[in-house]
Amino acid sequence: MNLSSLKPAQGSTKVRKRVGRGAGSGLGGTSARGHKGAKSRSGYSRKAGFEGGQMPLQRRVPKFGFKNINRVEYKAINLDTLQALAESIGVSVINHDVLYNNGLVSKNDLVKILSRGAITSALEVTVKGFSESAKAAIEAAGGKAIVG
Repeated sequence: MNLSSLKPAQGSTKVRKRVGRGAGSGLGGTSARGHKGAKSRSGYSRKAGFEGGQMPLQRRVPKFGFKNINRVEYKAINLDTLQALAESIGVSVINHDVLYNNGLVSKNDLVKILSRGAITSALEVTVKGFSESAKAAIEAAGGKAIVG
């Protein structure tokens, strides 16, 4: 085997379609674009959502709802996740930095603790929000729920 004997795998290459190179090529005349219409013109690019002049779906369907510009989005962390984290790294104080360093939240996330699962360790948890039931569960286990 040498460099001169190398060739592409069978069927992996195709011959390029050379249009507008005379009638004998089979792709002369209209250059495989057909007769007339927008798609035959130079510079044509189909607009997203254009349906050939028919009223587009986006305009046929009624508008509804709104986006609340004052919405505050929290990253939800559950009690079972906190318990697993406390057991795996052996900490009793959990705050945003601990959650961030362990890949549970992003740097600018607002964190809220929710009450799925159970918590057995006495943890001191400092985050932006707690559900009532999560706060009660943390305090029942002998920990502190600090909003900070």
